[in-house]
This record gives sequence, C-alpha cells and structure tokens, in this order.
Amino acid sequence: MSFLNNNPRPERTPGPINGNPLGGLNERVCIQVKKVFDACIRQETLENENIVVTAYAPTTSTPSEPFRFVSAASSTYVGIITNLVIEPLSDNKGCSRCRFNITVPLNVIFVDAANTRYTGTADLTVAADILLFIPEPSIMPFEIDTVVNCNCPEGSYIGANTFNVTCCLTIITKVVIEVELLVPSYGYCFIPPCQEFTEEVCTGAFDLPLFPSGGIRR
Repeated sequence: MSFLNNNPRPERTPGPINGNPLGGLNERVCIQVKKVFDACIRQETLENENIVVTAYAPTTSTPSEPFRFVSAASSTYVGIITNLVIEPLSDNKGCSRCRFNITVPLNVIFVDAANTRYTGTADLTVAADILLFIPEPSIMPFEIDTVVNCNCPEGSYIGANTFNVTCCLTIITKVVIEVELLVPSYGYCFIPPCQEFTEEVCTGAFDLPLFPSGGIRR
C-alpha cells in the first residue's frame, strides 16, 4: 500500500482534510526550507535555435554524417544561471531588474547515416531580463533559482555536430532564502508498508468453478 492506496491511517498522511482542519494539530515545528519570496513563469516557442552536441553515447562507434534529428529534451529541471545583474528600481520599492543567462542542459537523440541511434548532450542558453521582488538585506543571502523544462520536437542537422531546432521552453524563476520556518504540525507522518506488485497469470483460471453447473441435458 502507499499514501494513496488502502491507507489505514489517512489522518496521519498527506491528503485532503475532512472536517475541522484544526483537529489533530499538536505542536509548532521549526523546519528548514527554502522560502519563495517571488516567482514568475516564462513559456515560449523558440525557433531556429542552434545546439551543438559535445558528447554522445554509445562511444563504441563514431557516428557518420549526415545525422537525422529525432528529438531533444532537458536532462534536468535545474537551470544554470550566469552573468546575473540585479538593479533595484528607485521608483518601485523592493522591485529589481534582473538580467542573466539561463543554460538548459539537453539530451539530443539522433540517428547517423548507418541508421545507428545515438544520445548526445548539448546546451541551450537563453537571456532573461525580468522584474522580481528582492527582499530587504539580511544575514542570510537570497538566491535566484530556476526550474526549467525544454522539449524540441523538430530539428534538422546543419553540420559540425550542430542541430537547428524548435524549442518549447518553460522557465520558472524564483527568489528564495533558506530559512528556519515555524509551522503548525499534526505530528510525524505515518508511512504505510509497501505493497508488492504482482501479476497472477492464473487468476482467470482459478476463478473457474471446480465442477460445471447442471447435470445431463436431454
């Protein structure tokens, strides 16, 4: 079983609250988390982006050109931020102009001239120029984090290990600080035992009656 499957202790596991939400609260807990002070999402279609494959697998053979593009997608949800510049706006207290580059690691699937399938690595780098709320100065520094998702359904090979692709890109940018946060608690979570997956091939046969019903028909 699990949190969602025949859970014997629903009141001590994650899920919707039934009845009085204050029922069962028994302590104030200090937890260490990243508190999000501001966030925004950017979704766009990027066309004619060039990505260069820098490594590939399998390495037992060398791919022969020309290559045929199959697909590409982000290999991690964490974007890499570089060249970050934050400029506070004098006419909007707490708001800052944030400029930086975001690099999205990609896995690129392609087929070479010998019809061998390869998976390569590449990077997609895009520029950001956005407005974010920046908290007041404190001992604990803030960070700019990004969550990324990129899919490239179309592309073509243009030579020199380079593909020209169309990207469906999602970037969530967040201003976070690692804090000790005081929250109400229902106590420790009940962890149910795992339910092993089984696929009984004889289930249908065992459902049959031992003897047929009825007697001799005339």
